[in-house]
Amino acid sequence: MSEESGDESTLTVVLAGGVNLAIAVLKLIAGIITGSGAMLSEAAHSVADTITEVLLLTALKRSDRPADRVHPFGYGKERYFWSLLAAVSIFASGAMFALYEGFSTVFGEETEQTDPIVGYVVLAIAFALESVSWFQAVRQVRRDAAESGQKVSVYLRMIDDPAPKTVLFEDTAALIGLLLAFAGIGLHQLTGSHVWDGAASIAIGVLLALVAYVLGRTNRGLLIGRQADPRLVRGVRDHLMGTPEIEAVVDLQTMLMGTDQVLVCARVDFDDSLGAAEVERACVRMAAELAETFGDVTEVFIEPVPRTDAELRAAVLARYGEWGKGQ
Repeated sequence: MSEESGDESTLTVVLAGGVNLAIAVLKLIAGIITGSGAMLSEAAHSVADTITEVLLLTALKRSDRPADRVHPFGYGKERYFWSLLAAVSIFASGAMFALYEGFSTVFGEETEQTDPIVGYVVLAIAFALESVSWFQAVRQVRRDAAESGQKVSVYLRMIDDPAPKTVLFEDTAALIGLLLAFAGIGLHQLTGSHVWDGAASIAIGVLLALVAYVLGRTNRGLLIGRQADPRLVRGVRDHLMGTPEIEAVVDLQTMLMGTDQVLVCARVDFDDSLGAAEVERACVRMAAELAETFGDVTEVFIEPVPRTDAELRAAVLARYGEWGKGQ
C-alpha cells in the first residue's frame, strides 16, 4: 500500500472516530432528556461506530508490520481480521441494542415525550458532523476508484482495503439513521404515539444489521483468500505469455495477501530446448519483471510443468475453463 493511500485511510478513520465519539455523547444526553428510544438507539449506533474506528485503526497499524519467521508473507491479512471484528461490533453493539430498544418501546408501557426540541437540535448537529466524515470517505473512495480506472460501484466490490469501505458504509448508515430518528421523534410528537419512536429504532437496527452483514461478507471473502483484480491477473498472464522461454501458461493462481499485496503462483511449460540453468535464470528474471511491472505483486512463484499433464489440465479447466497460450 502506498504511503499516501495509507495516510488517507488513517485520516478517514481518525476523523470518523472523533466525529462518532462526539455524536455519541450528544445523542446519549438527548436520549436521556427526551426519553426517545430512537435517540438512544442512535447513541448506541454512534458508540458502535466509534468502536469500529478503534478496530480499524488497530487493523491499519498491525497489518503494516514486516514479514518475519512466523509469518513469512507478512501481516497484511490481519487488516481483514480486525475489519471483520468491526462488522461484528456494528451488529452486536449497534443493531442488537437498537432492535431491543425498538421492540421494548413498541410493546412496552406508553412513555411521555419530553423536550423533543432538544432531540431535533442534537440530530441536526449530528447530521452536520457526520456529513464531514461522510464527505471525507466519499472523497477517498472516488479518488481511489479514479486512480484504479474503475467505477465507484466496481471499486467498492473489488476493494482490497476494507477501511474506506467500512467508514463509507457506516457513515451512510449513520446519516440514514439520523433521518429515521428525526422521523420517529417527529411522528411521536405529532401523534402522541410512542409506536413511531419504537418503529424508528427497529428500522435503525435493521439498517445496522444489513451494513454489518455486507461488511462481514466482504472481509470473509478477503480472509478466505480472494483472487487479485482480474485486470492484474490478465496482465500477469499476458506478460508471461510474451516471454520467449515459455511455450504455455498452464495455470495461474493469485491471492490477495493484504492491501496492495498480491501473491502470484504460475505453472508454465518452458521450451524443451532450455537447460536447467537457463530455466532458473528465466524464473528469476520473470519474477523481478512482474514485481516491477505490477506494483501490487509482492511474491512470485514459478513452477515448470508439462502442458500435457492430464490431471493438472483437468484441475485448471474445472477452475477457469479453457484459456492459456498454446493450449
